[in-house]
Amino acid sequence: MLKKNNTRGGGSDPPKQEAKKKEVEEEEEDDNMFLTGKNPFFDVVLTNSNLKPYYNMFPPASITSILPLATVPTVLRYGGKNWDSSYMGNARKNIRRPGWKEFVDDNHLKVGDACIFELMENTGTRLRFRVIIMRNKELPPKWQTRSNDKSVIEVIEID
Repeated sequence: MLKKNNTRGGGSDPPKQEAKKKEVEEEEEDDNMFLTGKNPFFDVVLTNSNLKPYYNMFPPASITSILPLATVPTVLRYGGKNWDSSYMGNARKNIRRPGWKEFVDDNHLKVGDACIFELMENTGTRLRFRVIIMRNKELPPKWQTRSNDKSVIEVIEID
């Protein structure tokens, strides 16, 4: 016996349409090198503690204050690819390995590179950040660092 399809639009499956719409939105995000201007974000100039062998990523209090107070799945998105991680809001308030480590390694991040994390989704049970990477050589001279520089790196403020 055949079932009648009562959906509009020629029998399209609404969950599939929603997934396709989200995929198109994410592709448009990837094409945009700039912040949307409507989402919270934070920026980090990477230091040794963010990279091998430690792989620590502690978002600043300015953003953790709006993030869940629980451990939640977290997606880092850059260049059309996703890295699955988790955010621990109930403990150290950090983005955890292996996702952060894989993100660093896959994108060949180095001391002095900057990452801007734009919060695209915060459902309370899931986070998604779009990441913009700026290589050390692309930064203004004031913020550039040498790989052997042990000094504290000044944080970029974006208005």
